[in-house]
Amino acid sequence: MTPDFVLRLGWAAGCVLAAHEGIRQSGKRGLVLIGKDTRVSGYMFESALEAGFSAAGVDIGLLGPVPTPAVARLVRELGADVGVVISASHNPYFDNGIKFFSAEGKKLPDAVELEIEEQLARTFETVDSAALGKARRIEDAAERYVNYCRSTVDALDLAGMKIAFDGAHGAGYSVGPRLLESLGAEVVTTGVSPDGLNINRDAGSTHIDALLARVAESGAHVGIALDGDGDRLLMVDADGRVFDGDELLYIVARHRHSHGRLRGPVVGTLMTNLAVEQALQDAGIEFLRAKVGDRYVMELLQQHGGELGGEGSGHIICLDKSTTGDGLVAALQVLDVLKARGGSLADCLAGLEKYPQRLVNVRLAERPPLDHPLIEAAVRDAEKKLGDAGRVLLRPSGTEPVIRVMVEGADSELVTSLAEHIGDAVQNASRAA
Repeated sequence: MTPDFVLRLGWAAGCVLAAHEGIRQSGKRGLVLIGKDTRVSGYMFESALEAGFSAAGVDIGLLGPVPTPAVARLVRELGADVGVVISASHNPYFDNGIKFFSAEGKKLPDAVELEIEEQLARTFETVDSAALGKARRIEDAAERYVNYCRSTVDALDLAGMKIAFDGAHGAGYSVGPRLLESLGAEVVTTGVSPDGLNINRDAGSTHIDALLARVAESGAHVGIALDGDGDRLLMVDADGRVFDGDELLYIVARHRHSHGRLRGPVVGTLMTNLAVEQALQDAGIEFLRAKVGDRYVMELLQQHGGELGGEGSGHIICLDKSTTGDGLVAALQVLDVLKARGGSLADCLAGLEKYPQRLVNVRLAERPPLDHPLIEAAVRDAEKKLGDAGRVLLRPSGTEPVIRVMVEGADSELVTSLAEHIGDAVQNASRAA
């Protein structure tokens, strides 16, 4: 992604926005909000986007470093037409990307994305000087987002609770501690000193050891870790146990269900641990599996009228609170459960024993069809040995020549053996192709 491309992308999106029927009829210029994480390249891409939107005659509100879900929220709160996030989520600092939100704080409709792609192919033309878009800083963006997050829990009082927070040196580095302190918690931090180059480096939800160490040395009751753009959440306790997205989703779902406040099914993915699915179903909670990816979780929730969904990686969606996955909003939902129950994270998971999972990534020169006889035979053999207490999943990577083999079951040694056996079968099938 180059500054030149980003300039043209801002211009193309601005042209499509300026031509929107509602904006033309109102006689007003469109408004786009731009947020970013803490990568050094964010400054460059922010300036390029700003210039592109201005050239198309669209006004710009600059939010500065805020979590991705903050942009989704502020688009609605400030009455903007589009929100743009400059971030590469949990990736290293040298990666970057751009994500759009609609005026409703949701992903842009496919038809609008297609219009932008078509506009990109046209000749770049700047509007007359008098019609150029104007840019301004939204100075209270972070404060607005903190206030919104606080509004998602009713009278939550964290006084007496010591919380360790890891912001991954990313977009949530400032708003996270501010939010928790505003609710009365004593907060100790790590991963809150961004320098443009250290986002996600040995910090945050993808490098949980930093938070575990901070909890241990500080005597915190619980630890919260976000990823670089603040839409993923993992938590840890004082005993050094890590709680992933599957477990946190289970905690919130069970609590809401027990109080008659859970609407619709809970949605996980093909990778959600089988024990979580079984435990939810045993509690009388419908569980559905989506393809891997938070966008597919969102689609299934909307199709079936659900409000809670997520992935083991920490994307947790609370549709009754937010239009997208939000690490801080999800953390508050979990903390609210802890305060209501008066127990620990481990107490909330009593009786839930996750099945061991083994994931094998098979890198291939030639990708074989998954219905190859060698692969099918290995899968059938594994499923027979696992019985009802396990499952097998084969999933091609969407970005590289890799087949991901996941085996899950009650017996850890058997799971490992079967995953490696299927991985060998995939390799053999590739050579035979």
